[in-house]
Amino acid sequence: MKKLLVLSFANALIALSLGFGVAARAQDAKAGDVVAGEKKIAMCEGCHNLPRYQASFPEVYKVPMIAGQNAKYIASALTAYRKGERKHPTMRGIAGSLSDQDIADVAAYYAQLGGPAGSAAAAAPAVSAAPAHEPPPQVAKLLGQANCASCHGSNFSSPIDPSYPKLAGQHADYLYVALKAYQTDHNPFMGRSNAIMMGMARPFTHPEIKAIAAYLGSLPGELRTVQQPRFR
Repeated sequence: MKKLLVLSFANALIALSLGFGVAARAQDAKAGDVVAGEKKIAMCEGCHNLPRYQASFPEVYKVPMIAGQNAKYIASALTAYRKGERKHPTMRGIAGSLSDQDIADVAAYYAQLGGPAGSAAAAAPAVSAAPAHEPPPQVAKLLGQANCASCHGSNFSSPIDPSYPKLAGQHADYLYVALKAYQTDHNPFMGRSNAIMMGMARPFTHPEIKAIAAYLGSLPGELRTVQQPRFR
């Protein structure tokens, strides 16, 4: 009898855990709402909707262009800030105030700005299957060493999974700071803990990272900054 009770309890725990797993997957799978997302970007647009706007802490660099970025990547990045896997203080504070649905909605809104239905679609440059121009030999060697194209696509604008970012045309100074963050430990204001990117970035010197960032930023891509037509 005791054994049967133990087995029943164990089975109940398994069923309960499976139920939580199904619920979590259902929540994760819920699509973002573009219309709802547009109403939730008040904390985003003061930086990401101003062309060439520069952050001043912890370093000075242009905030990344996120209009046209993959929704799954935007959601992944915001979740990483919320968890503390990315340590930028401002972004951690903003992401910490967002629910899973808020994140999905905001990500859907910014992603569609770079697609055919986006307000900036007419200005979108064509993105070919290969880079518009070949990198200098030393940069090509670095890109090959890091195997960047295997995840971000041969043109660095067609990642193999939408949870990876488009890089082509992104602000070079932002890419430089982002890559350095994967090399940073024991700093409360900077650092990113993605294991894959940490392994890719850490072998390089800062001048090498800057050269990679400069090349990626020089490529045509789908990313842009879309200004709001009015103050909210």
